[in-house]
Amino acid sequence: MRKGNIKVSRWVAISGSWAYATKKEEKDVRDIVRKILEKGEGIVTGGALNVDSFATDEVIKFDPNCRYIKIFLPTTLSLYSKHYRKRAKEGVITENQAEKLIAQLKFIKRVNPGVVIENKTNKVVDKKAYFQRNQDIVEAADELITFHVIESTGGGTLDTIEKAKKLGVPFKSFNYSLGK
Repeated sequence: MRKGNIKVSRWVAISGSWAYATKKEEKDVRDIVRKILEKGEGIVTGGALNVDSFATDEVIKFDPNCRYIKIFLPTTLSLYSKHYRKRAKEGVITENQAEKLIAQLKFIKRVNPGVVIENKTNKVVDKKAYFQRNQDIVEAADELITFHVIESTGGGTLDTIEKAKKLGVPFKSFNYSLGK
């Protein structure tokens, strides 16, 4: 792909469970994102583990110049990185997960700084910051596609769906179970 500006015809938000992922869910995310990109459409996501990072990885493979993505972070990348490293030390995620995600986000910011949208107002990574990020994602999207692991209890994916409903953004949801 050549460098330079492109015209994305529409933006599709991809949202889903960060704490859990099934193999089928990952395959579905990657397949759907590839189809979206092949139509000249772009991806909007939140820079989190699993669903967001699978989608982001597909965008990088499709266009290493990262022109088909917008990533909304709940804080600055620096603060977000510290948060993920802290969560790894707490055992909530692995150190490898934290470092891979941070490297992915830093790569995109280096290649195309304008597509990583940092919230410079939020000084804490908490549920309120994540839910504000969800609002930003929905507002930037023409459509929302969610991938939800039913055992996930954080509520972020459901919050994003509710925000899409309120704004009249059409959405599709795919549900998965860890037991299947």
